[in-house]
Amino acid sequence: MVKMISSDLDGTFLTPDKIITAENRNMLDVAYTRGIQFVPCTGRNLSDIPSELLAHPSVSYAVCCNGSLVVDAKTGRVLRETPIEKRVVLGLYNELSSLKITFDVFADRRVYTERSRFGYIDTVDLSGPTRDFIKAGRTLLDCSMEELMMQTGAVCRLNVFYHTKEDRDLVWDAVDRRSELRRSTSLPCNVEITNVCAHKGAALEWLCGFLDVSTTDVVAFGDNENDTTMLRAAGDGVAMENAVHVCKLAADHLCASCSESGVSRYLIGRLDCLT
Repeated sequence: MVKMISSDLDGTFLTPDKIITAENRNMLDVAYTRGIQFVPCTGRNLSDIPSELLAHPSVSYAVCCNGSLVVDAKTGRVLRETPIEKRVVLGLYNELSSLKITFDVFADRRVYTERSRFGYIDTVDLSGPTRDFIKAGRTLLDCSMEELMMQTGAVCRLNVFYHTKEDRDLVWDAVDRRSELRRSTSLPCNVEITNVCAHKGAALEWLCGFLDVSTTDVVAFGDNENDTTMLRAAGDGVAMENAVHVCKLAADHLCASCSESGVSRYLIGRLDCLT
């Protein structure tokens, strides 16, 4: 029996233009009438999840920042937090600061970006809607990283955009040498960095325990490398048609693309749980 639907947003539940299709919206309505929880499981902050999704009665909880946060979607209360130690953040920043990269800090429900690095977002390989979304969600910094670490709350996630394979390799190596960190990606030009214990799969397992729901009763949807732990944790992990190869390898099943309302079509056509 399906009791929970856990879904990534960008490239999965949302179209490439960042909208919720009518079919997926209808699926939320039917899920609510069946008592099925819908849990957004995303790299985004809670504040960047579409308001119409957070307001829907089927959505009571959200997994944010790639599993670093589990929150009450209605009140914003943090139920579980797995932050990165600030000394680790500063050490990584100091090692990489000479590169032409962004070093985006997810904290206080914001994404802090140094003003001097903000322009790099215009020159990395991103689609128009993705670039617009990223730029609109950044809070620009004029202070030093050391000052930010003194002023901000817990750091949930870091994001780095890079232009070249050489810079990518330097960033990945710096992360991999720190046992406190793990990395994943959702775009060819970025790396997403969290506490080594923070990932979507761990957050989903924790939320299931919190709600007394078996993971075998969860259907999870994703499209990228940062979704693989969630697909493996769920009873049924489903990769989108537009998913990267590693995500498809982690999945139990495949569904139509995000442009074709793949989440809704899979649930209605394959599981017959929402008809």
